[in-house]
Amino acid sequence: MTAPTLFDQAPAAPAPAPVAAGPRPLVIGLDVAMGISGVAGVGWTDHLRCTATGQHEKFAAQLSGLASYYRNADFVVIEGAAYSKNNQGADALAAMRWMVRHDLWRRGIPYTVITPSKRITYATGTTVHRDENGDRLKGNALKALVRAAVGERYGVVTEGRAKWDEADAYVMLAMGLHWLGFPLAEVPARHAAALDGCQWPDRDAVTW
Repeated sequence: MTAPTLFDQAPAAPAPAPVAAGPRPLVIGLDVAMGISGVAGVGWTDHLRCTATGQHEKFAAQLSGLASYYRNADFVVIEGAAYSKNNQGADALAAMRWMVRHDLWRRGIPYTVITPSKRITYATGTTVHRDENGDRLKGNALKALVRAAVGERYGVVTEGRAKWDEADAYVMLAMGLHWLGFPLAEVPARHAAALDGCQWPDRDAVTW
């Protein structure tokens, strides 16, 4: 008997909203960073690499570039900070994330922010994974699992320098669409449980 894979086909959980008919809303997933930001829409991923040198120039370039993807969106899902980590010294990244949120508010585009732990659970079923020695996977090894899950479940294989950023953004997209009633694929119940506890907006605020 073969051992179950990380992405075994457990029964899918019901969508948080009834599975909807009709046109799908335009949802954009973002993994915002000061260097490379991942962006995702249904069936595609991209990234924005900032080459500006001054801090204000970096802010301007990232915000303008990201807005070019989400300016017509119905809903945007952003990866937030890892609350378990000490983010002291990451004030520029926090500011960048808030600039994006403020710009979305200014444009009247509803959004939500999802923690990395919720993203990992939705993609892989749990936040705890161990290697053959029993050591807990962290950092790039854990990001690789998320990337593998995106490729296996959605058929979207991210490549290159921004492969993990783009994969993270795709999970943000998938979570947002699932919550709205447009799941991109069947998702096992333990994965879909990550949707619980996220700070979603009022569903009526998302219109298309």
